[in-house]
Amino acid sequence: MAAMRTLLSIGDFARMTLLSVKMLRHYHELGLLPPAAIDSASGYRLYDAAQVPTAQVIRRFRELGMPLEELRVLVTAPDVQTRNAAIMAHLGRMEQQLACTQAAVASLRNLIESGPAPMAIEFRVVNAFNALVIRERIAAEDVTPWCNTVFQELRAALAATGAVRSGVDAGLFASELLEDEYGEVVAFIPVQGSPPAFGRVRREALPAAEYAVAVHQGSFDNADQTFAALGSFVAERAIGVDGPYRENYPIGPFDTLDPTQHRTEICWPIFLTRPDE
Repeated sequence: MAAMRTLLSIGDFARMTLLSVKMLRHYHELGLLPPAAIDSASGYRLYDAAQVPTAQVIRRFRELGMPLEELRVLVTAPDVQTRNAAIMAHLGRMEQQLACTQAAVASLRNLIESGPAPMAIEFRVVNAFNALVIRERIAAEDVTPWCNTVFQELRAALAATGAVRSGVDAGLFASELLEDEYGEVVAFIPVQGSPPAFGRVRREALPAAEYAVAVHQGSFDNADQTFAALGSFVAERAIGVDGPYRENYPIGPFDTLDPTQHRTEICWPIFLTRPDE
């Protein structure tokens, strides 16, 4: 004889699982944790005691920040491999978030205890040059993933066209990205000659510019300190001009996965004192 199920009211199930009644109703609407039965007369939701472990898993993963769609994949997984893949993907994101948090804490501790370190700043004139270019207007929050994608395309175009590199990977960033959180980004690789287009990669002649340049060492998590020092230097001398700032990547993610080894030249536009030669 089959054992009878123990059905619980939504209130009792909420107390047993520490999930609020409101949350249980929400999970039912999403199809994440439907009740075992619904009373035909009252419409009340009834839960099976056997659903408690599933509810506990949901609560714990929500506490760990797992998105609801991924949680749905987890609890409805048809096999162990699918379930474990969802868990591992989330653990990977948590590890990445933890690394970012640790870097931010270290940067803040260093700022409070030591203050900003002295920074060498140089002036640099860049003459007009040819480059393989991808340009697009994007949201500020999308800059990093966008750059990761387009620099792969630029490097592929460099190899496919046989172009000769004449400088490091670099980008131009419109001031609107910070002012309006949306603006143009130009990713480029300086090249010799005039290589043909390749996919969405175009050859462009980029104009001359003059910059005040500071080198940022390591992860970009504390790049605000480098920008602050460079901006103060420019403002004190009243030499800044409107225009995109530039970043050069002598050592970047494509060169090493160790962010402590990354080196970025941050270039702030200033008055052009020397004509293009």
